[in-house]
Amino acid sequence: MVDYRIDRHSGVATYLQIVQQTKQALRLGLLRPGDKLPTAREVVEATAINPNTVLKAYRELEREGLVEARRGLGTFVRRSLGTAPADSPLRAELEEWARRARAGGLERDDVAALFTAVLDKHFQGEPS
Repeated sequence: MVDYRIDRHSGVATYLQIVQQTKQALRLGLLRPGDKLPTAREVVEATAINPNTVLKAYRELEREGLVEARRGLGTFVRRSLGTAPADSPLRAELEEWARRARAGGLERDDVAALFTAVLDKHFQGEPS
């Protein structure tokens, strides 16, 4: 199950935050084909957002072929994304790097900028 965290100050539309967090969970293997997404009601109770926002996000995920709504049963994962399991050794290295960056006084936005610059250098021309 995925626990959505909504950042009201991010400038990113709430429904897109749900879409992005679902895709991240799919990439990390936290959600797998057949898994049920939280109901709109559960998301609303946990995040205090409008139910239509949740439904819009789920429709977008369905349009992309990642989930399917089953009438009266809920919304289920159809396929996964990527191959970066949550327990990857690379994750441990990245966690250590992030810890050192924070200890070195870098802010979250600084770390994000550095990481994005490195990604852009090594993954040029690839779709995100």
